[in-house]
Amino acid sequence: MTLDISIRTDDILTSDSHLIQSFANLHGLKQQDARTAIVSANGAYVTDSEGNKLIDGIGGLWCVNAGHGRKEIIDAITEQLNTLDYYSTFYNFTHPTAAALAKKIAELAPGHLNSVHFGNSGSVANDSAIRILHHYYNRLGKPNKKLVLSRQGAYHGSTYLAMAMTTPAYSDGWDVANNLVHHLRCPHHWREGDGMTEAEFLKALLADAKARIEELGAENIACFIAEPIQGAGGLIVPPEGYHAEMGALCRNYDIKYITDEVVTAFGRLGHYFASKDVFGVQPDIITTAKGLTSGYQPLSATIISDEIHEVVSGDGAMFLHGMTYSGHPAASAAALANIALMERDQIPQRARVTGKRFENNLRGLADLDLVGEVRGSHFMMGIEFVKDKEKKTPFEPEDQIGLKISRAAQDRGLIARPLGNILILSPTLIMTEEQIDRTSDILRDSITEVQGAP
Repeated sequence: MTLDISIRTDDILTSDSHLIQSFANLHGLKQQDARTAIVSANGAYVTDSEGNKLIDGIGGLWCVNAGHGRKEIIDAITEQLNTLDYYSTFYNFTHPTAAALAKKIAELAPGHLNSVHFGNSGSVANDSAIRILHHYYNRLGKPNKKLVLSRQGAYHGSTYLAMAMTTPAYSDGWDVANNLVHHLRCPHHWREGDGMTEAEFLKALLADAKARIEELGAENIACFIAEPIQGAGGLIVPPEGYHAEMGALCRNYDIKYITDEVVTAFGRLGHYFASKDVFGVQPDIITTAKGLTSGYQPLSATIISDEIHEVVSGDGAMFLHGMTYSGHPAASAAALANIALMERDQIPQRARVTGKRFENNLRGLADLDLVGEVRGSHFMMGIEFVKDKEKKTPFEPEDQIGLKISRAAQDRGLIARPLGNILILSPTLIMTEEQIDRTSDILRDSITEVQGAP
């Protein structure tokens, strides 16, 4: 029997008219052919409802680090559901899988980050970090330490508090938690450096942060939250030494340092955690999600230091925070199997080599007229397109340059994520050299096509 693909696609899209997509132009999705239905996946590829096999250049959404269809993870989830389908981690309850996963994460995390609270998304992990710190300072008799320092160009999630910590452009027309979060300068040297060397720009960023801290009063500031490499805010890599210097500045002012490793952890930059190994900073809290389960189950973790845990677990303290699905057995099983697979196949170690090939291939696209800057590291890359390379003149939003190039790439067999004038690539970490080279070839052809269009 031959499957009628066209009817199947129509059926999917008819049902999909009831689905509200995330971060989408909902009006635009009403147009014909605006949506793509992904129906299966294996390895580094996904297949759409028309039978087109596509390189998954965005790893689902920064998350399918171990690749699609890994039987080890699927079987672990199935076995767990057959053993213990669900139990909560509220009150005095635990279960073997969540306990084992917490122990494993503590072993992998840098320094004295030994206590783990589970959630179900990166947004929740970041909200949890702030709630925990607010309670921590209340317990210490410092109830005024509530403010959060973030940065222009940040992305920390889409729950109410996480969106407040995200770059303001993402909340255009939407309300956020006002007055709690204050944004420091964007650490994007290419766009914001204004003729300074990278070292001079770093000094300017530190001076800006120090001035802002003294303006707000360190006694009022709870924390600074930062992605090692800013992701959905524009794939921004800070100047060398930035995180280490910001870490020292925060320590001097008794401000806790939160590293948002929702994207960068579990191999994307070649390490289980990038904070200390790559960027030289020891955070007080790390948040992570996405690659923790490689996307096979929704799970996040907020990992706190021994010092913070000692305060929030002291005599008379109640930890009044948690979600129904915190440490869900199936999600915990997926994470344990995912980490075991990464250790067995040495995926982070491989990514240090193959990720550099991916990065260098994409940097080679800088010779194209439309390409202003190629930035990122390993399997976390962004390409910014400009009208004029010398003047760095951006395209107007109505030009939809990123969308046009992403569509040209998809026609050639590659999914890439448009973000205004930027194209983002965050593929699976298991790509072969052939797949890596094919990706850069498709991108070159796609950019050239749009570049030559009238």
